[in-house]
Amino acid sequence: MHCTWDPEASNKSGNGGGNNEEEEVVGLLAVFLAFAMIMAACGDDDDADGGDGGGEETFTLGVSNTLVGNAWREQMICAIKAEALARGNVDRVVLQNRNTDVAGQIADIQTLISQGVDAIIINPADRSALDDVIEEAASQGIPVISVDAPVTAPSAYFVSNDQVQYGEVGARWLFEALGGEGNVAYMRGLDGHPADTDRDTGFQAALADYPGIEIVYENWTGWDPSVGAQQGLEILTTMEVDGIWTSGIDYTLVEQFSVAGVDFVPVVGADNNAFIEQLITIDGLVGAAVSNPPSVGGVGAAVALDILEGKTVDQQTLLIPAVVSEKADLEAMFVPDLTAGWSSYMEIAPYVSYTTQMVIDCKGPGE
Repeated sequence: MHCTWDPEASNKSGNGGGNNEEEEVVGLLAVFLAFAMIMAACGDDDDADGGDGGGEETFTLGVSNTLVGNAWREQMICAIKAEALARGNVDRVVLQNRNTDVAGQIADIQTLISQGVDAIIINPADRSALDDVIEEAASQGIPVISVDAPVTAPSAYFVSNDQVQYGEVGARWLFEALGGEGNVAYMRGLDGHPADTDRDTGFQAALADYPGIEIVYENWTGWDPSVGAQQGLEILTTMEVDGIWTSGIDYTLVEQFSVAGVDFVPVVGADNNAFIEQLITIDGLVGAAVSNPPSVGGVGAAVALDILEGKTVDQQTLLIPAVVSEKADLEAMFVPDLTAGWSSYMEIAPYVSYTTQMVIDCKGPGE
């Protein structure tokens, strides 16, 4: 609406042609009220058109997570909330968060679509089974950002730690630490999850270069610390191993050495803060923390908001893992009093806007 104000015309109609002083006062009041109403209507219209009177556009982010009770996933969600809060243009984060399978995640994504979110961030339960629902979202102008693991939907954006490299660099460190020979226990993640499959690709690439390494144990932990502890105790009490590679189930494994009453062997884990503390403080323990920060969820939120803000965004964003084994480097990473199972690596430059404390607080907009 474009409004014009003609005081003369308004005066003529407002005064009603009266001649006495009282009529003139009433007429002037009517003119003033009419002017205020017209200007208010014009202001509302300007706001709707994004004019000078309007506020910044806000967005609603949807999140689909299928693994509950896992510290990595919890921190991932907290990083999404922190980035949404830090950016200042998100009204709320709508969370579909439960233990479920592919069918359940498809239903959760459809729920987010029906709720009218502006973008959806997912940690996918399958590489290709979500393609149709992702394309359904895209057809309605809702970008989908897959974090931690890839999907094959053509429209999807992918933000992750490089899981193939994660598997390979940690394995190479371990095989070198063993001098290229020895028995290794291979403790994997969640059977069928794309990230686990990619890590295995990297692990096998490294293994091919070390014929003196024998894999004497292979099983999936489901990324469950209690399952990892049970498997670790089984490994240490029933077989001879020279080293253990874990898919992020590390600090509960290390605890089993004292339970089993056996000497430490080299352990590869993730950048879990509790594992880093063990590597710093426990005499005789040698290991490497391979970076796989859950705060990649915050990067996914940043990418989603960049898309919604009309910025040019790459279809794929990969964070290259680092292997940290030197005590000084481990001490620099460690965060005192952090929740067990959380990564100490949170502020991922140059992608995120939040602070470490904002991730720890785990508060999204409006919370």
